[in-house]
Amino acid sequence: QVQLVQSGGGSVQAGGSLRLSCAISGYISDNYCLAWFRQAPGKSREEVAGVYVGGGSTWYADSVQGRFTFSRDNAKNTMYLQMDNLKPEDTAMYYCAADPRAYGGDWYSLCPDHNFRYRGQGTQVTVSS
Repeated sequence: QVQLVQSGGGSVQAGGSLRLSCAISGYISDNYCLAWFRQAPGKSREEVAGVYVGGGSTWYADSVQGRFTFSRDNAKNTMYLQMDNLKPEDTAMYYCAADPRAYGGDWYSLCPDHNFRYRGQGTQVTVSS
């Protein structure tokens, strides 16, 4: 059983930075997809960054490319979302997520959907102009 516990987030002015953390309990094997999603009021859920643990590059949504950085600390079994140059349109509830998939492949072939079995509790990010 995998559990995800989030921390971080908060309120910041446009141009500022925040870092979200997601502590993972349970074993994450190479066939897992890890992702960060967000959902703003009245909008559909958006996948913003993700990685296939077994290899391949990290994927970013066009809306956050160059501003957000997904990283993992394997020693701490924690994943992070560093968010720089934040914009008011980044305001949303952010969730980390994990899901086991097939072995082999990469993010593009195995992960780009919203059907993630395990999800963190969510953390609010508010960016003011």
